[in-house]
Amino acid sequence: MFQAKRSPFVVGVVTATSAFILSMGVQPPPVLSQTDANSDQKILHMLNRVTFGPRPGDVDDVKKMGVDKFLEQQLHPDTIPLPAALTASLSSNVAINTDPIELARRFYVKTDRKKKARVVEATANSTEEQKQTSIDLKKEQSSKRKEAYATLYTESTDAKIRRAVESPRQLQEVMVDFWFNHFNISNNKGRDRMWTGAYEQQAIRPYALGKFHELVMATSHHPAMLFYLDNWQNSKPESDPTPNPNRKKSKFKGLNENYARELMELHTLGVDGGYTQKDVIELARVLTGLGLAAGTGRKVNKSELGQFGSVFDSKRHDFGDKVLLGHTIKGSGEAEIGQAVNILCSSPATAHHISYQLAQYFVADAPPKPLVDRLTSTYQKTDGDITAMLGQLFHSPEFWDTKYIKYKNPFRYVVSSMRAANVSLTDYKPVLSSLKQQGMPLYACLTPDGYKNTQEAWLSPSSLLRRIQFATSIGSGRLANNNVDPADSKEISNSMKGLFEAKTLNVVASSPPNLRSAVLLGSPEFMNY
Repeated sequence: MFQAKRSPFVVGVVTATSAFILSMGVQPPPVLSQTDANSDQKILHMLNRVTFGPRPGDVDDVKKMGVDKFLEQQLHPDTIPLPAALTASLSSNVAINTDPIELARRFYVKTDRKKKARVVEATANSTEEQKQTSIDLKKEQSSKRKEAYATLYTESTDAKIRRAVESPRQLQEVMVDFWFNHFNISNNKGRDRMWTGAYEQQAIRPYALGKFHELVMATSHHPAMLFYLDNWQNSKPESDPTPNPNRKKSKFKGLNENYARELMELHTLGVDGGYTQKDVIELARVLTGLGLAAGTGRKVNKSELGQFGSVFDSKRHDFGDKVLLGHTIKGSGEAEIGQAVNILCSSPATAHHISYQLAQYFVADAPPKPLVDRLTSTYQKTDGDITAMLGQLFHSPEFWDTKYIKYKNPFRYVVSSMRAANVSLTDYKPVLSSLKQQGMPLYACLTPDGYKNTQEAWLSPSSLLRRIQFATSIGSGRLANNNVDPADSKEISNSMKGLFEAKTLNVVASSPPNLRSAVLLGSPEFMNY
């Protein structure tokens, strides 16, 4: 991973700025005005939560438009045109625009067995030379695979950061990030190094503001999720598509409960959702046979390919009847999956779990119960309509109550800093490096529960110093590999009227000009939303 070199200038700025920040601690923002919803302070409060943070001029634009119209547009992102430059950069992005099967065909590097056979034959059957040939071929294979995966990772992360910073469809970007974390996969696991960007683009983005059950169905059928949580190996116990002892040992030896368990514990019902180990087994039985085209042990015809290139292999499916959460599912094959998803998504436990997660993300680490209850009711009345739930959330008194604050996770912090500083980057490696140093490498949370969204998870002296280092680099225009102008501290301050306390503004005024933007971006007030 890229490591930015710190010049003496940057070291000095970080030292001075961090001393100021640490002397203040991380404090809540000042109490905002409780006047009409179109006041500058109210608009700023709303923008800090509905978007990844305002850019200069955003508060004035919303004031002219009106908060209600702005929110209505954000809830329906297709009504907001995208900048031509952003559209052009995304259109040529292979990682997000290519289907998983084509990505595997182009980027999954396998050992060239024919080449190996030719080389071995040419070495006159020398055992030592054969061993070295095998080693060399493995190194060659590994090198090519790493190069291919690095290219796809760069494209995937570039698209995510660019959209988060530049797209006017801010709520869509916020919700795509929220749902990816909810239905987490890791770019660090095998073939998912090819599929992470495609997974977010294909299984998350189109459904981020739709019906929740559509999200569950999409993520459950994407090869990235099937590989990450091992459902591609999930088979009825007697399944073995490669019985020939001379062939490679089969990976399909029976039930694999990994995905079924996380589908209930994390994605739908929640850890206290009232399911039992028997329900996990029954759901795993429902999901038997749902896997990858490369995992059937035979050549798959195009007509057999399902959504995103998934494959349902009936030979590995358990056709017995199942009982899930008290509901009987007759053994019928692939249709069982949709029935199971509907059972899970219509559960009151799922309604509460998703409502709690949304309220925690947008309002408070310990969200107020009345808000969670109202969102739960909306979920149940609208069949899990995410747009309807967000509409109610954004018009709730809890959302506008400034006693509730959230501490930015590293991704929100770096994106909000770039938006506040109004910078456009040509190389995002320094951003990725900063995220890794802050403990949140992009697309790389190894555990299926995703990154936490609480202050407790992210507030620490070391992480705070990393933030200040990033703020200094952005504020001074010294971000490695990028030619950007220093951020305008007056522009930042004016675009966030009412956010910064008098103490912060006094420190800014008494600081050298080259420190002022860094102090604002590294201030305690800017750490929250």
